[in-house]
Amino acid sequence: MLVDVFYENVARAKCENTLFETHEGSQAPGENVVLEFRPNNGQLLMVACLWSKWTAPGQPDLLSFAAITDEPPAEVEAAGHDRCIVPIKRENVDAWLNPQASDLAALDAILEDRDRPYYEHRLAA
Repeated sequence: MLVDVFYENVARAKCENTLFETHEGSQAPGENVVLEFRPNNGQLLMVACLWSKWTAPGQPDLLSFAAITDEPPAEVEAAGHDRCIVPIKRENVDAWLNPQASDLAALDAILEDRDRPYYEHRLAA
């Protein structure tokens, strides 16, 4: 999947780096906000995803996918989120999309040899 931005729900208190108890009125404990994360280099991200096709007799096929996530870089964690998408390098896209089923170590290596942009964030509109 090719993206230039991703969005995450984070606790307002974590985002504002405050304790839940300090929020009053509309800023109820546990209130979430949506943050927009964008790489500051302006490049598009090639996000590592897994997909599946579910079939059952008499039922329509269901196609689904999930973006692979990992521990966040410091700037995403500081904004209050505990996961981050894994962007893969362009030179690894073909190997990711056409894997050798018996070589899981090669796929792990692609995930480790990832792009590591710095993510700027702001409240999503």
